[in-house]
Formats: sequence, C-alpha cells, structure tokens
Amino acid sequence: MHIVITGANKGIGLSLTQQYLAQGHAVTAICRKASSALHNSKATIIDNIDMLDQKAIESMAEALQSKDIDILINNAGIFCCESLNNFDHKAIQEQLHINSIAPLSVTHALQKQLNNGSKVAFITSRMGSINDNGSGSYYGYRMSKAALNAGGKSLAIDLKPRGVSVAILHPGFVQTDMVGGAGDISPAEAAAGLISRIDELNLENSGTFWHSNGDILPW
Repeated sequence: MHIVITGANKGIGLSLTQQYLAQGHAVTAICRKASSALHNSKATIIDNIDMLDQKAIESMAEALQSKDIDILINNAGIFCCESLNNFDHKAIQEQLHINSIAPLSVTHALQKQLNNGSKVAFITSRMGSINDNGSGSYYGYRMSKAALNAGGKSLAIDLKPRGVSVAILHPGFVQTDMVGGAGDISPAEAAAGLISRIDELNLENSGTFWHSNGDILPW
C-alpha cells in the first residue's frame, strides 16, 4: 500500500511513518522541514510544505499526481492555549486554517489519487467535541477541531459513492512537543491505536469519531 502522511517529521506523524514502513508499506511523508529521524527512515519525503500556503499544497499534489493513494492521513496541526484573559486573534485564525481548512484542502487536492477502497483519516482531538467540553478556554484549538470533525463527516458522505471511507480520530493525550511533553501515552502507542482504527475503517463505519483506543466519542 501507499500511505501519505502530513506532519510526518516528528511526534505522531513520525511514529505513523515508521510503523507503516515497518509493515512493508510505501510512505510519502509530508512536512515543512524533515527531521533527522525522518531522513533516516525509508519514506519518500516531500518537504517545504507549509499548510498555510495553498500554493505549497498544490505543489505537493503535483508531486503525487502519478501515484495512487491507499491511505491519506491528515495529521499536521498546531496547538495554542488562548483564554479570555489571554486572547490571541491571530493564533485562533492560524489554528482554524492549519487544523481544519488545510486538511480539507489537502484531501481535495489529492482526491484524484483516491480510488475505490482508499481511506482518509483526520487526526483530530476530543477537544473538538462540544458535548465533552467541561473546562472551556482553548478557543482556537477547540473551534478548529470541531470544524475539522464537521468537514470530515461531510467528506465521509461525499466520498462514499466513490468507495472511499473516512475516519475522524482522536489519538489520545500524547507525549509530543505540541503539549510540551505532557500526556499519558507515547507517540508510538498512539500511532499503533490509530493504525488499528484505520485498519477497521470501512464504508459502513465511515464518518465515525473515534478515540484511538476504539471508543466512539460524542460530537
């Protein structure tokens, strides 16, 4: 299989890349700047891709136009922590763009490479759940992930006639640079769970909002 992963230079994206490669699959790793660990893998790397730049996304699509994609994992994202007392309009806008608009743009740009049986995964967060919000704040991140969830659900409906299924996946609270190393599972553990959910994905359960451990999460 050929798997395309955005945000593949570190954290969950790097672990997904490494684990899929270990399974014998071909991986194209998309990132802004490739890490040494990514360079040391056997992935095909497309770097200098800024998710704020639509032209960069189009350039990425051109580089992949001759290759079918079995699994597309939209993993790239950013996290900021606004509150009413620490409000940052620009940070909220950037999170909305990178976390919700860009994954949709990437999927749109690569849709011709998706065939009957292909799968699309969006790495979201349970912080995008409205029902699950019991602590407030984190405006940009919560809003951007809620928007991503809505977009993923619509794509599941729109792509189903083509035989393409969509997963909306919360990885867990993962020990990554994004959260300053906090978290209760490693990127490798999160990636293994995500891969299991993607393996189980089909047209019947397409559009489901899952935790990587298999739990279905509330919208």
